[in-house]
Amino acid sequence: MRSISAREIEDKICGLCKETCIVANPQLVKAFEESREREESPLAAQTLDRLVENTRIAAEEGLPICQDTGLAVFFVELGEDAKIEGGTLKETINRGMVRGYEEGHLRKSTCHCFSRKNRGDNSPAFVHLELVAGDGLKISFMAKGGGSENMGGVRLLKPGQGWQGVADFVVDTVEKAGPNPCPPVIVGVGIGGPMEVAALNSKRALLGETEGKNPDPDLAEKEDILLERINNLGIGPEGFGGRTTALAVHIVTAPCHIASLPVAVSLACQAARSKTLVF
Repeated sequence: MRSISAREIEDKICGLCKETCIVANPQLVKAFEESREREESPLAAQTLDRLVENTRIAAEEGLPICQDTGLAVFFVELGEDAKIEGGTLKETINRGMVRGYEEGHLRKSTCHCFSRKNRGDNSPAFVHLELVAGDGLKISFMAKGGGSENMGGVRLLKPGQGWQGVADFVVDTVEKAGPNPCPPVIVGVGIGGPMEVAALNSKRALLGETEGKNPDPDLAEKEDILLERINNLGIGPEGFGGRTTALAVHIVTAPCHIASLPVAVSLACQAARSKTLVF
């Protein structure tokens, strides 16, 4: 049995939240630059240049990439042979997140769903825990802003609609979203499982980088098809038109009931803020 200090986890979560909201992933910046070279629209190319400049200024000045630093979503893989010493894992993650948002001067966005009263500290951390073999601990953090979150969707398709029905729903969701999720977006697609699993998998898919292929060749081909269809919509960066509506599409699947075909779509905005810790 391996012991992992709760204090160490809390401190690293604190730093992770600050870094994720301020320093863009290098793969994201690279995707902006490569998309800019392919852009046919002068306004879209200029907008991509501004997005690159924004990430540079944020890192140099220690300021958030975007003022909406979102809900704090965590995907956790905990080894069954690991033990957290000094506190429970969920409470530890929440304390680290609250510290990070306070110390980093990040906007606190959580509120009561009806009164709309702000909770004042961005709590709770939304923790999705999966037990895995071994004694490791992997924590992925995502700052999920409201603009992109509001544009996702879930549809319970009939099995006979198959891949064509899934693809049409994904593309239709992005088209209806238009400029609202601050494109260029990353598109996460969850297919199969019960409805809640499809929704979680669509958000988990957003943890994927903008480059790299799905290890499943069939899914990799489907991701390429979706990306081409989405970029043919002409929405473009920040909705100004152009060929760069999405930087990547990632699909995560799960088995489903013989009578069901659930599909969920989650969108990450142009800031695409997610990073991972491994203990």
